[in-house]
Amino acid sequence: MAKESVKARQRKREKIVAKYAERRAALKAAGDYKALDLLPKNASPVRLKNRCHLTGRPRGYLRHFGISRNVFRDMALQGKIPGVRKASW
Repeated sequence: MAKESVKARQRKREKIVAKYAERRAALKAAGDYKALDLLPKNASPVRLKNRCHLTGRPRGYLRHFGISRNVFRDMALQGKIPGVRKASW
């Protein structure tokens, strides 16, 4: 499990990216890179890292579900994810 400070930092970055998304798009379309450079560095979507919403794990992230593979497996085996079941053939 990731530290709470790491998860909090990620949530903070997500809020900042959402706040400046419209302004960044307008500045990029206008080609005004000087003004773009004055925006906060955390406003860039490149600085976001896909992390599990429950544990904060950065690796093994399943984009479709928004959780890591470990959490996905546990939830699938418990039947908490609709339409997902263990394969057998």
